[in-house]
Amino acid sequence: MKPLRRGRTTLRRRLVLLSIALTATISIVIGLVAVFSLQVFLEERLDNQLTSAVRRSRDFAGRPPSENRPGNQNGPGPNFLNAPGQGEDTLGVEIEADGTVSTAAVLSPAGETVALTTDQKKTVAEVPVDREPHTVDLGGDLGRYRVIALVIQRDGTDLTLVTGLPLSSVQAAVWRLTAAVLAVSIFGLLTVAFVGGLIVRRTLRPLNRLAEVATGVKELPLHEGKTALPTRVPEQDTDPATEVGQVGSALNTLLGHVDNALQARNASEARMRRFVADASHELRTPLASIRGYAELTRRTGQHVPPEVAHSLSRVESEAIRMSGLVEELLLLARLDEGRPTAKDPVDLTDLLVNTVSDAHAAGPTHRWQLNLPNVPVVVTGDEPQLHQVVVNLMANARVHTPPGTVVEAALRLVISEQGTPEALLTITDNGPGIAPDLLPEVFNRFARGDNSRSRTAGSTGLGLSIVSAVVLAHEGQVDVTSQPGRTCFSVRLPAEPPEDLYEPMDEVEEPDAALPPTALPPRDIPVDAVTQPQGIPVIRP
Repeated sequence: MKPLRRGRTTLRRRLVLLSIALTATISIVIGLVAVFSLQVFLEERLDNQLTSAVRRSRDFAGRPPSENRPGNQNGPGPNFLNAPGQGEDTLGVEIEADGTVSTAAVLSPAGETVALTTDQKKTVAEVPVDREPHTVDLGGDLGRYRVIALVIQRDGTDLTLVTGLPLSSVQAAVWRLTAAVLAVSIFGLLTVAFVGGLIVRRTLRPLNRLAEVATGVKELPLHEGKTALPTRVPEQDTDPATEVGQVGSALNTLLGHVDNALQARNASEARMRRFVADASHELRTPLASIRGYAELTRRTGQHVPPEVAHSLSRVESEAIRMSGLVEELLLLARLDEGRPTAKDPVDLTDLLVNTVSDAHAAGPTHRWQLNLPNVPVVVTGDEPQLHQVVVNLMANARVHTPPGTVVEAALRLVISEQGTPEALLTITDNGPGIAPDLLPEVFNRFARGDNSRSRTAGSTGLGLSIVSAVVLAHEGQVDVTSQPGRTCFSVRLPAEPPEDLYEPMDEVEEPDAALPPTALPPRDIPVDAVTQPQGIPVIRP
């Protein structure tokens, strides 16, 4: 299991984990202090008992054997183990002046003495003779002992007496306390984890409500021009006396500012759209008059100087160009206003055939190819607007590619991911391609190509933006992929179910599939021909 990084852990989890960590730390400190204090206390009490046992051993060690209790005179232990008051498991050792251990034993619970082993005697013999308690480990069944060694005089010679008491009782008490502290600590940690989780969850409910408000704002379709932000933090979560209330109040203030800014922006955009629409509408009449008067002057029978005739032709040409720009701006303004489009059946197959024929007449130096399905493709929409979509895409391929470029217009009826029929229209050319820095902005208004797509005619920079606006108004989608040798514009529109079967998606060339420049090689056909599938007549301009 991968550890959770702090930045990816929820506040609720962090608070619970911090509570558990704090409780665990306090439990460990309290447990260590309690265990250590108990151990020190029990060892001090044992040392006091050991001091009393040493005093009895010293007093009893000088007595003659006849004064010992019957039954213990021949035991392996020293005489002082028979002293009244000596407890069970008391250790007694006598060491001669030369360091030899004469007698060494432990008093058993039955009152008998049990001799020590050679290793145990050696361990006891190394205890410093300083009348201070020391801890030795005798191993085996005896374990650790607290012992005191002192020197006494007996029969005129020095004799070292070693008396000890076991630490087993102290260790048992310490282990019992440790187990109790550990059990209580574990129970406390589980309680903190469960109860603390419930408390933290209840405490953080206002934050959850704030998150729901923020999520609701995030899901609003603000990019579609929606200005109203009805979502606000409840009044119960805006109390300035609490931290959560301060955040909620600040969020409400922020949402109010955003709402006002969106309304101001959309109002400004609406005024701009109205201005563009009104200006475009007002310019149509004077532009038509300019064109009419220029054409009328050129057609008079009177002799006109060549310079004047040239100027009038340029006036007429620019008036025509200005009229086209005005019409495009007017169409975009109407689409931006969200005016409903017509809902008439449009046969894209027939529309594409006529458009390719017109494109061949406008660009005879290009090679035009047409790829149509075996079934008619019908969509619902505005036929003039859809016709302009195809015209703009064909004109874009003609204007921005050099002579001899192969342009293919293909139409397919496919099934979308939602299981609905879609019309897939692609315009593909094997020209030099679109510059990578221009590709993301190609559908923006007044976006113009650079020298990599040479221009052979004038352009307003609104053609592809009209394509995008019209397709979106028809609930469709337009995309473009480009690389040197292959540029493909694809348009997807909801289609009406045909009587025949759909074409499988795996047989339809995806618009983003990378193909070499030879993907559309020139065919050995007349330049003024439009290729058709078998059964469709060749159309000539």
